[in-house]
Amino acid sequence: MKIALCSSFVPFINGGYRNIVEWLQPMLEEQGHLVERIYLPEVDAPDLLFQQMMAFRWVDLEMADRIICFRPQAHLIPHRHKILWFIHHLRAFYDLWDSPYRGFPDDLKHSGIRDALHRVDDAGLHEAKAIFTNSRVVSDRLKAYNQVDSEILYPPVFQPERFHCVGFSDEIVCICRLEHHKRQHLLVEALHHTRTPVRLRFSGTSAGADYPRDLSQRIAELGLADRVSLDNIWISEEEKVAQLAHCLAAAYLPLDEDSYGYPSVEASHASKPVLTTSDSGGVLELVQDGVNGYVTEPSPEALADAIDRLYLDRVKTEAMGRNARDRLAELRISWSHVLERLLA
Repeated sequence: MKIALCSSFVPFINGGYRNIVEWLQPMLEEQGHLVERIYLPEVDAPDLLFQQMMAFRWVDLEMADRIICFRPQAHLIPHRHKILWFIHHLRAFYDLWDSPYRGFPDDLKHSGIRDALHRVDDAGLHEAKAIFTNSRVVSDRLKAYNQVDSEILYPPVFQPERFHCVGFSDEIVCICRLEHHKRQHLLVEALHHTRTPVRLRFSGTSAGADYPRDLSQRIAELGLADRVSLDNIWISEEEKVAQLAHCLAAAYLPLDEDSYGYPSVEASHASKPVLTTSDSGGVLELVQDGVNGYVTEPSPEALADAIDRLYLDRVKTEAMGRNARDRLAELRISWSHVLERLLA
């Protein structure tokens, strides 16, 4: 088949939303399909929203046998055989409307834009032949806001066989973007409360300079410079594999994440437990407290207690790491399952 993978992107910002598209392409090509990736820029600025949406509506992909759409507003592209692997709404106009992350006023103008967006989204979603999501969180939002049913299809990572376990050091790694909503600062505060000599390593970049600077400042203020490594870069895939192979555990503490997040899955493939919090959203679909990681309240004290347990009870930590790998099979997180469903 000729298959077009359609999504949006925020210019100069990388993240998992690109990976799901770019990792799917070679999997489809291995099955003999011809694949094109189609990206259009999209930002959440209210005054630009509808002209961006019209750009998607004008895209003509009739030469494709099937299109698969991911990040909004790609689901507005018209096509006779449109499949959605829907990874999130434009959340400022949905579940984050009444949160500090909205970024614009709750007034008549913006509530009108929100309501119009909902109607347009409803129409685009109902054009799809099938709708998949990357988590139960997103499926629940689609049902609540757009009254559409969907099937959960968990996204795998690229070449999962790369990840392995060499041993368990004294270091907890957190490999993801450095952003306030990813909450690396909670881990720094938690380390200040620990009783063990455990270490932290952060790897990732940020959309701005403020949050990494604030992290560095707080690390210095708490006297933790000798126990925290802050790498404000995208490390190579080889470095990532090596860090996960040797670390004690991985931490991923996003606020109400849409899905379980690739950092959690990569750690699980490396047979390492995952530390997360009770308000991390889709991460809780993967991590079970005391089974394949720890789920704590989002407080420094609770996280510190879990970090100490990871360090002190190595038998339990290693067992949770083995369970983490087994959990991937339980949830059918594999490319063979993805291809079976998307091509059905």
